[in-house]
Amino acid sequence: MLAKVFSFGLFGIEPYPIAIEVDVSWGLPAVTLVGMADTAIRESKERVKSAIKNSGFDWPHERITVNLAPSDIKKEGSCFDLAIALGVLAATEQLDAEKLKEYFILGELSLDGSLRPVQGILPISAAVAKNKIRNLIVPADNAAEAAVAGGSSAFGVKTLKQTVEFIHSPDMLMPYKVDLRELFQENSNYQFDFSEVKGQHAAKRAVEVAVAGNHNILLIGPPGSGKTMLAKRIPTIMPELSLEEALEVTKIHSVAGVLSKREGLLSRRPFRSPHHCISNVALVGGGSTPKPGEISLAHQGVLFLDELPEFRRDCLEALRQPLEDGTIHISRAARSLTFPASFVLTAAMNPCPCGSLGNIKSACRCNTTAVYKYRSKISGPLLDRIDIHIEVPPARYQELSADLPAESSAQIKERVEKARSVQRIRFSGESIISNARMSHKQVRKFCALGKEENELLKMAMSELNFSARAYDKILKVSRTIADLAGSEDINAEHLSEAIQYRSLDREFFI
Repeated sequence: MLAKVFSFGLFGIEPYPIAIEVDVSWGLPAVTLVGMADTAIRESKERVKSAIKNSGFDWPHERITVNLAPSDIKKEGSCFDLAIALGVLAATEQLDAEKLKEYFILGELSLDGSLRPVQGILPISAAVAKNKIRNLIVPADNAAEAAVAGGSSAFGVKTLKQTVEFIHSPDMLMPYKVDLRELFQENSNYQFDFSEVKGQHAAKRAVEVAVAGNHNILLIGPPGSGKTMLAKRIPTIMPELSLEEALEVTKIHSVAGVLSKREGLLSRRPFRSPHHCISNVALVGGGSTPKPGEISLAHQGVLFLDELPEFRRDCLEALRQPLEDGTIHISRAARSLTFPASFVLTAAMNPCPCGSLGNIKSACRCNTTAVYKYRSKISGPLLDRIDIHIEVPPARYQELSADLPAESSAQIKERVEKARSVQRIRFSGESIISNARMSHKQVRKFCALGKEENELLKMAMSELNFSARAYDKILKVSRTIADLAGSEDINAEHLSEAIQYRSLDREFFI
């Protein structure tokens, strides 16, 4: 007998429907899987066989053929176990095959018939909501994630036996429901706050400017000066994620398999901090079947690269396109994929290999050649894409020991949100929402300078030998500083501050 079960597969973060056809016919006992299945799927026949027998059902001693259609797309993962098992039961008349056509089914089986969670449920649930069949059966641990998308009925089951009972008696389970507002409140608290940072007023000001305009920032300072401490608190002053942004971020984390089953929905800005030994593929994404990398996991949040010069050169150069476009394009023989990668790059580095250059209390042991070689690991084109370079000196004892109140993240965030609201109004007819994303044409339109400001920028460009891209970056940062000050025009003081944020473009800095 022939049975058909419906499921979904993923290519990148894009779901596509799959029809699983199971045929049980006379012949020598064997299981044949066709339809470009990977190793995990080919091994599913052993899991399915044990799960069916240990759940109290009969395993057919006949020839079983399982086809995963469409057959021209490679399928991967263990998410088809449950659908294959139900197809076998339907083909052997242990389950009503007609009732199976009312559901999309996903889940990995254990040998005892229990179900394990699978990756990528959220984008699949969103795709089911647009289908004629809007019922989705998933493992119980994935039910909250499946219900977040809305528009579909997600049923969480724990075992193969319970799934069969539910299909025969649909009233035994109700669709899983979640309160999105409650999820936002539960998951939106941060464990860090800027009030914990003592001193470093210039660095905190630079971070505020960076977040207000969505600019990339490089923190330069000796070990222990507080660079990582500052970076970890950047998400706390970023505007709250909208529901649409939260769903987009959660989809990426769901596909990558890093979404906690307790969260269901990510309502905090992501903060990703990969180690400097990371590979190119792990950072930007890819693989034989492309998966999102760290830059996509940092989408709508912060990508923190500590010890920036220690990262591999090919990894750093691969960041150039995402920093410009907010996306990463990955091409493979089968097809090309585009992953979202709009993040605030926050990088940190020492001023020299030993880290003591410019530190009055600790003499630098590096010669000029060593310092030049260390800094040259960061290419000019990549450096041009970082809008703000700020020096983070060692904190003084008086600042560390003083019990003076410092600005909280909430206070800084209030100013940031005001600046962002100004930008949303300014770019209401444009395709961007922040100053950092302005094109050259938009820079000329929204960053007009007066005579005094033009002379100041002309002098800075000639004296400090800034590049053309640095020229645009200075104007964009100046526009953000003016927005924070509530000024419609860019004044000389705004421009001067922006010029000070190009430390590494000068020949020397202390």
